[in-house]
Amino acid sequence: MQLGLVTYNIAKDWDIETIIRKLEAARFSAVELRTTHKHGVEPSLSKEEREKVRERFTRSKVRLLSLGSTCEFHSADPAVRQHNIDVCKQFIELAHDLGCYGVKVRPNGFAPGVPHETTIKNIGQSLRQCGEHGARYGVEVWLEVHGRETAHPPYIHAMLKEANHPAVGACWNSYPTDLVEGSVKQYFDLLRPYLKSCHINELSNDKYPWRELFTLMRQTDYDRWTLCEVDESKEPDRFLGYYRALWTELNRA
Repeated sequence: MQLGLVTYNIAKDWDIETIIRKLEAARFSAVELRTTHKHGVEPSLSKEEREKVRERFTRSKVRLLSLGSTCEFHSADPAVRQHNIDVCKQFIELAHDLGCYGVKVRPNGFAPGVPHETTIKNIGQSLRQCGEHGARYGVEVWLEVHGRETAHPPYIHAMLKEANHPAVGACWNSYPTDLVEGSVKQYFDLLRPYLKSCHINELSNDKYPWRELFTLMRQTDYDRWTLCEVDESKEPDRFLGYYRALWTELNRA
């Protein structure tokens, strides 16, 4: 298991050179570039621009791991869902050109006035289309445990089960909704077969059982990245150094 960073929000105003320089200094080994941030890595990039970004990360110690899209598939309107599917496919093609593992997507709530089962089915079927496209490009689609109500892990499990595609998996998001009587084990076990990525946040928050989560990951041979997703800091270099130290301690057997 390794440590990386999501540019949301601590690095939202950093360009690519700044991201690489600061993450190398803090010994973070990967980054997920969230859409709309200053780095400017978007589907609108030309072929030449994509090659330049890929080459710059290849020369660094930081892996360009994934792209954080805001594609979501819960709308009751088929046209809106199709638009999000089309945008996700654009991110998948961009991810392929950049050498990324995956593209993060999300549910963002249930459609008003629509049975939850219908929304889960709509999301799952949309994910399957994205997964099929991703498989053609060697790119995974990661469903973030996200959104009001939809951050409930059993709902995420139902969406992934409906999708039923090997290129579609879960992105653990370290939410309070992960807990059952103070433990993450029940829902971790539920989503572990689908787990392809993980967002972590404030490791100093003792209301979340970080050591239990890290232990479960080690015990189940999770060998990917945990990605720091935190608020901005007035002293980001110091913060990232301390974050790395605390992550190392929590990850200690």
